[in-house]
Amino acid sequence: MTFPVERPRRLRRTPALRRLAAETRLHPADLVLPMFVKEGIADPAPVASMPGVVQHTRDSLRKAAVEAVEAGVGGLILFGIPAVKDARGSGADDPAGIVQVALGDLVTELGDSTVLMTDTCLDEYTDHGHCGLLRADGSVDNDATLARYAAAAVAQARAGSHVVAPSGMMDGQVAAIRAALDADGHPDVAILAYSAKYASAFYGPFRDAAECAPSFGDRAAYQQDPANTDEAIREVLLDLAEGADLVMVKPAMAYLDVVRRVADAVNVPVAAYQVSGEYAMVEAAAANGWIDRDRTILETLTGIRRAGADIVLTYWATEVARALR
Repeated sequence: MTFPVERPRRLRRTPALRRLAAETRLHPADLVLPMFVKEGIADPAPVASMPGVVQHTRDSLRKAAVEAVEAGVGGLILFGIPAVKDARGSGADDPAGIVQVALGDLVTELGDSTVLMTDTCLDEYTDHGHCGLLRADGSVDNDATLARYAAAAVAQARAGSHVVAPSGMMDGQVAAIRAALDADGHPDVAILAYSAKYASAFYGPFRDAAECAPSFGDRAAYQQDPANTDEAIREVLLDLAEGADLVMVKPAMAYLDVVRRVADAVNVPVAAYQVSGEYAMVEAAAANGWIDRDRTILETLTGIRRAGADIVLTYWATEVARALR
């Protein structure tokens, strides 16, 4: 008796068959575009280490946001660069701060046609570049920082943010922000917790774009150790217990195992951030003719989705959304 030979290649033979049999789908609505807006500049300023990315003016931000939404991108997340920085990051919760006024612009322009997210941290606003208030010895004061995060989240909610995204990895940050939002009459503003944010070497170009490199030391004392995954699960579960609505793994590509573990452990949407260093490496290799740029972009994003991410933050969001339509 003979048995038929299995031929899985039959479903790979044509592009149409491959589409039909695909297990993982990448859709424009899965993507979130990170955007930088800088106070006091007259024209968009290119970021040298991130080809194609700029520090926006308020006007150019509106235009780029509309283009992203028209392409089908699921959401936007704003990072602000103030004209003046100080030790307490005053611009983070100033009603006239750059993110708050830019949010107002986008709310007027876009309303609820997209999801407006805001980074809720202090590093872009402090003159020392750390994510919190400092003690006399230069260490970050966790509990004092929580009050600043809460104030920033409230300011962003009042300006129209749909989702605040605390990224500073302070213990108790989600609980502090949830309590402050609820007390200020914003129970419907969601929290995307950067629950598994690693002390990564892949953030360098972002620090150029946001002008937030630490002036001394590093952030390893409060961001997670790249050697650990159990710690990530503990952090995720703590944030959910404190009231997080979505959780994030950052970076994405070197931490796909963490994305998978988190996705298996929770029943809320999981986001993964394809960070600046990942973006810059692909762009640099493509510029040298070493890789096929377009295929590599789609392959990396599909890999992040395949690992379990429901939402992917990527600087290619608009471009990819157009390509997928």
